[in-house]
Parts: sequence; C-alpha cells; structure tokens
Amino acid sequence: MTFRGSRNYPPAPHSDVVDDYHGRQVADPFRWLEDIDSPQTSAWIAAQNDLTERFLAAVPRRAAIRERLEHVWDYERFSPPSREGRHYVFYKNSGLQNQSVLYVAATLDGPARVLIDPNLFSIDGTVALSAIAFSHDGERAAYAISHSGSDWLEWHVRDVESGADLADCLQWGKFSGAAWRADGSGFFYSRYDEPADALFKTANYFHKLYFHRLGTAQAEDVLVYERPDHKEWNIAPVVSEDGRWLVIYVTEGTEPRNRVFVQDLAAGSGVVELLPDADGKYEFLGNDSDRFYFQTTRDAPRGRVVSIDLAERKLREIVGQSTDELDSVAMFGDRFVAHHLHDAHSIIRLYDLAGQELGEIPLPGLGTAGGFQGKRADSEAYFSFTSYTAPATVYRYDFSTHATATVFRPAVDFDPDLYTSEQVFYTSKDGTRIPMIATYRRDVVLDGSAPALLYGYGGFDISLTPAFSPATLVWLEMGGIYAVANLRGGGEYGEEWHLAGTKDRKQNVFDDFIAAARYLIKNRYTRPEKLAIMGGSNGGLLVGAVMIQEPELFGAALPAVGVLDMLRFQKFTIGWAWTSDYGSSDDPEQFEWLFAYSPLHNLRAGVAYPPTLVTTADHDDRVFPGHSFKFAARLQEVQSGDAPVLIRIESKAGHGAGKPTAKVIEEVADRYAFLVRVLDIT
Repeated sequence: MTFRGSRNYPPAPHSDVVDDYHGRQVADPFRWLEDIDSPQTSAWIAAQNDLTERFLAAVPRRAAIRERLEHVWDYERFSPPSREGRHYVFYKNSGLQNQSVLYVAATLDGPARVLIDPNLFSIDGTVALSAIAFSHDGERAAYAISHSGSDWLEWHVRDVESGADLADCLQWGKFSGAAWRADGSGFFYSRYDEPADALFKTANYFHKLYFHRLGTAQAEDVLVYERPDHKEWNIAPVVSEDGRWLVIYVTEGTEPRNRVFVQDLAAGSGVVELLPDADGKYEFLGNDSDRFYFQTTRDAPRGRVVSIDLAERKLREIVGQSTDELDSVAMFGDRFVAHHLHDAHSIIRLYDLAGQELGEIPLPGLGTAGGFQGKRADSEAYFSFTSYTAPATVYRYDFSTHATATVFRPAVDFDPDLYTSEQVFYTSKDGTRIPMIATYRRDVVLDGSAPALLYGYGGFDISLTPAFSPATLVWLEMGGIYAVANLRGGGEYGEEWHLAGTKDRKQNVFDDFIAAARYLIKNRYTRPEKLAIMGGSNGGLLVGAVMIQEPELFGAALPAVGVLDMLRFQKFTIGWAWTSDYGSSDDPEQFEWLFAYSPLHNLRAGVAYPPTLVTTADHDDRVFPGHSFKFAARLQEVQSGDAPVLIRIESKAGHGAGKPTAKVIEEVADRYAFLVRVLDIT
C-alpha cells in the first residue's frame, strides 16, 4: 500500500472555524471531528480503521506476533496481599484473563476464594473493577466499576463472607476512593452532579464529598463538604485507622500541592482546615490521637516526613530530605517504611518515629518495589519487585526478624539471562544530566542496525521506573532495543525536576527526549531510520511535539491517547486540571508558549514526517479523542512523501486503565506489525 499525499486518506473536509486568541486568528478546520458521535465523524472513524486494518493485514508477521504475545502473556501473576480484618486479600490473574480477580483467604498458605471477578461484569471484559475500600473490620467492601475505560465510577457494596452484593448503588463518582466509618455504617466518597449531556466530553467541575449510609438511597446521602467558591477543587476522603478522623484531601488540578482538612468524627464537630495553604504535597500516613504524620514536599522538594499537632499547628521534621526522591511512605507499628528513588530505581529504608534510620530492606537489584500497603498493627509487610527483565515477584518482610521471604515467583516462558538492562546518563541541550535505561538481548550487536523503541513521558510529577512487560519482552525477542528516558517534568528527582518541565519550560522535556534519541544514534544502539518513539497521554504530546520538531530523527512515531491540541485541551472533561503543568491558552502569555509547540498547530505542508500510527479510543474521557482525530486528519493532509499516517481507534475503550487483556494484546500486536513494516524489521 503506497501513500501519496492526502488523496490516499478518507475525506476530511475543512470547516470555516477560526478562533481569536488574544488578537491572533487561528483556524481549526477539523473542529467537526470534536463531535465524536456525529454521522460524519462515525463514517470517518470507520474509514480510518478500515485503512489501518488493510495496511496491517499486509504484514505477514502480524499473526505470529500476536500469537507470541498471547503465549508470553499467559502466566499466573499476583499482587502483594494486604490484611483486611480477618482476611488476606489479593489480586490474581491466571494469565489471559481480561481483568484480574480479587481473592480472599484466611491464610496465604491455605485455600482462597473469589470475592470479585470483574470478568463476569461483561462478556468482552470492558467493565473493570476500578477501586475498592474495605470496612475497618474487613467484612464489607465498597467497590467501584467503570465501563469501557471511562473515569466515571459506579459504587457497589459486597459482603465479604457471603460474597453477595447489598442493594446500594451510587453513581457519578470520579477521581475519588471510598473511606468507611469505623462502625461500618457507611462510607465517604466524592462525586459530581449528574451531567446534563455529553457524558464523555463536558468539563467536570464542583466535586462534592458525601457520606452514604448503607441501606439508603443515593438521594439520601449526606453532603459533608463542598466549595462552590472553588469549582476546580477536587475532594477525596480518608478515615484514620483509629476511626476518629476524617482526613480530607483538597487538590486543584494536577499540581502536586494540596490542602488537608480534618473532621473529628467522634466529636461530630465541623471541618478544620489543618493545612490550608497548598504549600506542598501532603500524604497522610497515620496519627497518634491528635498528632498527624505526613509525607510532604513543603520546604523539601525531594520529600520528608513531618508531624503536626492539631492544637499547635506547627510542622515538626521527623525524617529529613535526602539526596534521593522520597516516593512514598507507609507506617507499620512505630516505624516508617520509606520508598526512595535513586536515579529512578527503588531503595527501601526504615526509620523510627524519631527519624532514626533503622536500615534498609534489601532488594534483588535495579528495579521497582511496590506494595507496602498495611496497618500499623501488622508485624509484616508484603511487597513486589520487578525490573525490565524480571516479572513481579511478591515478598514478605518480617519486621521482628528482618527476614525477607519469597511468597510468589511467576513463571514466564523466557530466559532472563539472555537480556541485559543498563542505565546510562546523557546530556540534554542545556547541559542537564538525564538518566535512561536501555534493555536488549545480550547478543544484539551495537552497530546501529538494531531497531529501537524509545519511550518517554515527562510530566505531572510521574516517575518512570523499571517494570516487566510481556509486550516489551516480545519486542526484545524481535531483536529490538527498548529504552526509557527519565525526562524533566517527571518526579524522579523531586519537585524541582518536575517544575523544570512545566509551563514555559515544557520545551525542556522535548529537548531531553530529542537528546535521548541522539545518544542512542551516536552510540550506535540504532540509527534514525530504525528508531521509533512512543508515549501515551502526556507522552503522546511528547511524541507529537518532537516528531514535528525533528522529523528526520525518527523512523516511526507512535503517539497514543495524546494531548495534541494545546489550545483547547482545557475545554474537555478534566483537561482544565492540566493547566498546572501546561498553562492555558486563555492567558495571553501562556497562549504563546502553547502555540509554539502544540502538535496540531505546528504541522506544516511539504514536510516529510516519519511514519505515524496514532492510537486512541472512542470512550476516552480523560484525553478527549478529538485530539487524536484532528491531529491525524491534519497530518494526513500535509504529509509529504510516501510515509504512512494511520490512526487506530479502539471501540468500547478509554484512556487505558481497565482495558481488557485481549484488547491490549491486539493493540500491541498492531503496533509491532506497523513497526515491522515501516522500520523494515526482518
């Protein structure tokens, strides 16, 4: 299939829409594609999917790639267990189940039974278990489901002993978990008012915190807290382990700073603004009576642990800031378990309540630890460890003996000794030192001939750390190199690292990614025509921006569910929350930053852009799919030369969370089939 300009692609007529941004006229000729359910858009989607399918069907290796993915994916895996009342609870996937199943057991070496099997929610696995909260005695579970990858949550309640659901059903939850009162009478949760229309498009404002009493209708839920004077505030509840305190997180957008309010449930008093200034990120760790412990970035951009007394309202440092990012903290007994990131991989340190370091929990190597979800009364902690070449193994750590024991080690059909991961450091455009981990088969010769897949994100204080993936393994088996760059904008080195890739400094992120590509080429891992770049969501923006800024540097581009129209992202669903990282076109100065790199607005006719496969989903209410639709239409229109521009639009799917295994495998197989063809992989 040869591509010769826009005549090869489904018709995408221009509209006459022109917006005025502070005196500058900006055309938006594909505005009609924002009406994602119109007959015109539906016809365009069908035609685009047909074109993409015909292109991929011509790749002989596509079926074999899918078969190998299914085979490698088919291995048993567990989450770290946690103790809920008299039960242990954990997730298990037998291999190719679309959704992992939640189990309960009296002991971990005894029989377990299914508590919630999300695979029974729908035939095709597109209804997912998105959140769960157990009552303090572990006898009830409030669980939230989402349909087709949507962020909208529907809450139900299950009796743990009988496995039966109660009649309770709560709708219009979003961006909030649930928190039970200690007596089990009900739980706190946050939701929006029922949207009038455009369920997957309309902006979400005025989050409200409610209490739901079991056995009552949602209409009778008690409004606990709202702020009509702050429509952009998001509110989320936590109840302290002693049951006395309702801890209320108040965030605004996605900025990693928040307020913390508390309410004495025992006294029935009003809400107290304990930490009202949003002067750092605060994570509640636990309390001793009216003394509260927090992990915070206030006056410590890499994080520290503090306490604050309700009466005194003064922060007291317990664990000071170190040279490593403090990623998370948990309390077990009278100790803190602190997860640090050292050059984007895990170190676990222990501290007592006075801040004295008690040593480390040893880890198997350079990778990522997760879990440590327990209660202060627990004498043991469960955690997982994974790397790019090691599937997640579950361990138990005994605080009294300091012994670590293996609980579950998965069996995957591959030999990890055949692969290697190496961390390198390279210099970005402004001289900043950036880490990157490259993984490949040991027999790959670094002479520039290997295909490479470079992945990045670079935003919202999110850290990219090593993790095993069957998808990555199959790419490595194909002779590919997989590289992950830890760009500014992420959280790998704390808040200063994050802020260095935001707003008027967003170009730093793109420069970091371009420098990663140049490092791989210079050091003969690959060459431009063999180098593909991939990223999703904010990472989709990353791919869209750099493929436009340096089109000759890449052999393929894979922007997934990307934020690609930087002038209108804030107008859809939760997009307004991202202005803390991006800025907003509503502001004259910020408009100039955004317009300078917005992928949609910087495409130019006559440029030979790399082969591109855009991926999105029709129910993505996180990043509105109109971003990808308009970008693909414009790129097809202006593309010079024969490099294909395709878009793959998944049905009954969202931003990615909860996507069925079958759909994930199909998408990965199509992505690799595309790369096999355009990178000429033999």
